[in-house]
Amino acid sequence: MLAGLKDSAVSLTADAAPTAAPSRRQFLKASAAAGAGLVIGVTLLPGGAKIARAAAPAAAAPVDPNAFVRIAPDNTVTVAIKHIEFGQGTYTGLSTLVAEELDADWSQMRAEHAPADATLYNNLHWGPVQGTGGSSSIANSYMQMRQAGAGARAMLVMAAAEAWGVSAKEITVAKGVVSHAGSGQSATFGALAERAAAMEPPGEVTLKDPADFALIGKHAPRLDTRAKSRGEAIYTMDKTLPGMLTAVIARPPIFGATLKSFDDTAARAVPGVTDVVAVPRGVAVVASGFWAATQGRDALTIEWDESTGETRGSAEIMAEYKRLADQPGTVARNDGAVDEAFASADRVLEAEYEFPFLVHAPMEPLDCLVDLKADSCDVWTGSQIPTVDHGAAVAISGLQPEQVRVHTLLAGGSFGRRATGHADMVSEGVSIAKAIGGRAPVKVVWTREDDIQGGSYRPMYFHRLRAGLDENGRIVAWHHRIVGQSIVRDTPFAAALIQNGIDKTSVEGANTLPYAIPNLAVDLHTTDVKVPVLWWRAVGSTHTAYSTEAFIDEIAEAAGRDPVEYRLEMLAEHPRHAAVLKLAAEKAGWGSPLPAGRARGIAVHESFNSYVAEVAEVTVGDGGEIKVQKVVCAVDCGVAVNPDQIKAQMEGGIGYGLSAILREAVTLDGGRVEQSNFHDYTPLRISDMPEIEVHIVPSAEAPTGVGEPGTPPIGPAVANAVYSATGQRIRQLPMSLHGLTGA
Repeated sequence: MLAGLKDSAVSLTADAAPTAAPSRRQFLKASAAAGAGLVIGVTLLPGGAKIARAAAPAAAAPVDPNAFVRIAPDNTVTVAIKHIEFGQGTYTGLSTLVAEELDADWSQMRAEHAPADATLYNNLHWGPVQGTGGSSSIANSYMQMRQAGAGARAMLVMAAAEAWGVSAKEITVAKGVVSHAGSGQSATFGALAERAAAMEPPGEVTLKDPADFALIGKHAPRLDTRAKSRGEAIYTMDKTLPGMLTAVIARPPIFGATLKSFDDTAARAVPGVTDVVAVPRGVAVVASGFWAATQGRDALTIEWDESTGETRGSAEIMAEYKRLADQPGTVARNDGAVDEAFASADRVLEAEYEFPFLVHAPMEPLDCLVDLKADSCDVWTGSQIPTVDHGAAVAISGLQPEQVRVHTLLAGGSFGRRATGHADMVSEGVSIAKAIGGRAPVKVVWTREDDIQGGSYRPMYFHRLRAGLDENGRIVAWHHRIVGQSIVRDTPFAAALIQNGIDKTSVEGANTLPYAIPNLAVDLHTTDVKVPVLWWRAVGSTHTAYSTEAFIDEIAEAAGRDPVEYRLEMLAEHPRHAAVLKLAAEKAGWGSPLPAGRARGIAVHESFNSYVAEVAEVTVGDGGEIKVQKVVCAVDCGVAVNPDQIKAQMEGGIGYGLSAILREAVTLDGGRVEQSNFHDYTPLRISDMPEIEVHIVPSAEAPTGVGEPGTPPIGPAVANAVYSATGQRIRQLPMSLHGLTGA
């Protein structure tokens, strides 16, 4: 995956000028000589030393102390975070893993983004690619970061043993202090760091027994709260360089259109405008500041060639999807004899669901700062996939990989938007810098309107489901047809995520349906629409969970069964689904009386190997207004590294999902996006946020992701509650546009 986009090895500090990585011993000695303290980490290298783990199988990765942990003479411990921090808590979560095995005091922990270097900081779930996504930060780093902490601890102990002339076995470490009870000697990490840097790293480290955890599973205050609350945190929008210019781009009014010609006379007359240049995605106006750049862009006269563009509206595209659904698609799953089972079923139910395009709308506008020189290129941005961004910068600049550096900064949200396979922000920034000859650093900024009207979207989808029931109401046949665009077609991820014509992201959650149904088929029509699409928080599960869990409720009603009991009977082979379903129902008081006017609905779904069930309590006004009053959530994500962060991510995911199902939609008219900003693309307001309870299932399983799995179940849980309240099914989203339709 992403072959050919190789990063050069660079130094640990993101804002410093990176250099080629020295050998391990050279690196440690250089760090000590410079007074930087001990640098310790983990690299996945073939044929390395054995890693032992107490009371558990040995991990596969060897320890190489060079990448993740820096202990300074002032006793601070800085962890290089390979996954971007855009609010989800990677700074705190990954640092917790290091601090646990290091036996550090939490007050001494610090975090910073690691540089772009896939040889050291690759996502272990993705292969040789550095990136954040798929709720994988903790899941792929759990053992790796613990090993980094354990390796650092071992070297500190060796340093103390040598300095004090005692056995390393007699030394203890607690809360950032190394001690030897027999001699009464002790030292801080910082005092030992320089000596530890000269130690030969251990060939084997032993990780803690989970029974001895002091930080994992406990409360640890976020490491980024202080800087963010005081306005000290640096995002790309905050980053400046001397002589920096600002650029905005005029992009085509419809997707797929191309530039025919432009007149920049009026634009160049705007005070502050320095350059107007054609770039691959449109016309860039460069100026001394953002206001001048936007005024210059408004003054442009542009002629676009729309003959190759997408000119259909949303209604026309959906009509085409429905026609496609009348024909068999490419088979994604086919268990048993589905046609025969339908033919012999006592009755057949059918439902159709329509899902609109959605935009990500992260709070911080998209942006990228580029400083291009004849022999170097530095990029500052909230890089979600540094390997892709680095590769794009190398290709466009024409420089060698080692001459290009990507510095990842904090980002104000993403929800998938910053993880593009074509590196749109970086590509534009480097293209503009190159077009002006690298005369000055350039920051390219997308306005809110730019992103909503010309960005990348959660695809529009159409689902048709059929279920055959026997005389006892059991499901004997199930068919699920999905129609929509592929997110990964024509991207570097296609080879890994498209198999036998099936984009895994289009059918996830549908072809993995956990219910015990003997005859089950899922097929897919992948459509050709020129609207650019991208993963959106929880990806395919954003539509498959809604369709399957809303339909299961319809079937349960037809069978005369309680929705919880009906699901549980079909989940005997999926105990983790069943456990969260039971827990959510219990904590929500399923079946108990509610205040007048309230109704409950439930849904359960697995995504990114985490299991989530949610119960929604809703009220419906006389005019059909839906108000979600309370949500009870149960989550099984394996070992709960930071329970508070897990709860925060469930709450955020529920709010994000509610926003989409209640009111969000991107619609096209003649190929043009009708929405432009938050007045007509209306995310959930704080006054609409429900009370939320989150319950975490205790688990010893390997930790899995929590950034996305809270989002999928909320839609069907609300839909099922609305039906309980009104007797009407909602099969077309968003609810505020389409209301209580269907029956």
